[in-house]
Amino acid sequence: MKIKHGMILAAGLGKRMQPITLKTPKPLIQIGDKNLLERAIELLINHGIEEIAINVHHLPDQIKDFINSKNYKAKIIISDEQDMLLDTGGGILQATRSFKKPFVAINPDTLWSNVYSNELKDLEDLYFKKKKSCLLLVNKNLSFDSSFKGDFNLHDGEVSRNNTNECIFTGLQILDPSIFSSIKDKIFSMNKVWDSLIEENSLIGNESKQKFYHLNTKEIYEKISNLKIID
Repeated sequence: MKIKHGMILAAGLGKRMQPITLKTPKPLIQIGDKNLLERAIELLINHGIEEIAINVHHLPDQIKDFINSKNYKAKIIISDEQDMLLDTGGGILQATRSFKKPFVAINPDTLWSNVYSNELKDLEDLYFKKKKSCLLLVNKNLSFDSSFKGDFNLHDGEVSRNNTNECIFTGLQILDPSIFSSIKDKIFSMNKVWDSLIEENSLIGNESKQKFYHLNTKEIYEKISNLKIID
């Protein structure tokens, strides 16, 4: 069984990337030959995703124009948050209301490439084996940006949190729509959902072995750009 639906979080303001993001939405920032959004879309499509929802807020017409300029094999739908930002959880929920089956959600701030293809496949296999929402995490030691404090711990496949989190969330996860069933809020963070799943021992994960590049600030963007990454 293969997951056919995906969602890309592209509604952020990118404030820490200013002044670049004053005229260019963060998902359209280019690294190497591709922009961040393009990298996320290609990872999903190459995996076999057939329908992708993308939420937009900041400079949304540029994102729409970019998508329209391409001839992607997947159906792409836009979830418009121009009037109100819904945070990560609210944004995912609104964009995926039509999804009745598990879907991949991805944050394009990470520098995705085909080296993640096998890890996405392994995460999908884990989801169908355990029937639980799952995250792709990476040890802090593999992060190009050493300022990350960590988001989670991962032991024997179980995701947890404490004051000494050793793993960073890469931005890639597989979710079941049912995890939002008890949410009444319109605006909420995915942390609310993750914490609830952790309490129920219902959040699992895999550990990425890739060097982790994440565009967090203008300074990190400049350092990554200087690496002259070639896919």
